[in-house]
Amino acid sequence: MLTVAPDIDVLTRFGRALADPIRCRILLALRQAPAYPAELADALGISRTRLSNHLACLRDCGLVVTTPDGRRTRYELADERLGHALDHLLAAVVAVASDRTCPDAATKDCC
Repeated sequence: MLTVAPDIDVLTRFGRALADPIRCRILLALRQAPAYPAELADALGISRTRLSNHLACLRDCGLVVTTPDGRRTRYELADERLGHALDHLLAAVVAVASDRTCPDAATKDCC
């Protein structure tokens, strides 16, 4: 019997993570190197509370992991292949009709 649910689940989790610009910025930052939340919040110009919520989402999606470091916690991509996947996505050419935007562009500040 053919099972495709795990693959679909993986893509859904990755898509959920990439659906938010802040989570994209976090993933791109972690693609460069592991980081601590305070450093990420400062680098991204967002509050630690807001960052914490996004990091929780990325953890729940299985894309980032934590490593205890004394009293601090370091975040990094769960698998180095995620960094390569992000590189490939960034290099991909996406054809978009210039007269169209996504339906949520006005309300979600996307596209």
